[in-house]
Amino acid sequence: MNDDLDLRIESTAGAMRDRDASGRIVPPPAWWDLPPDARLLAFDAQVATRELECAADPSGFSGTVRAVLARLEP
Repeated sequence: MNDDLDLRIESTAGAMRDRDASGRIVPPPAWWDLPPDARLLAFDAQVATRELECAADPSGFSGTVRAVLARLEP
């Protein structure tokens, strides 16, 4: 794989997601630049990242779980 594609895949792996004007979560901009087969690799990278986050967190939570909990807290 080339470095540019690797960087685009890596940039989709984090748990942080932007929201549109109505508050809906939107995919990272790099997602739209990936060819379909690379989107599968990006998904695998996202899953691996969540697993690492869970392993490193004292409560076993991923960044996604933490983001959801933060939105639920008053």
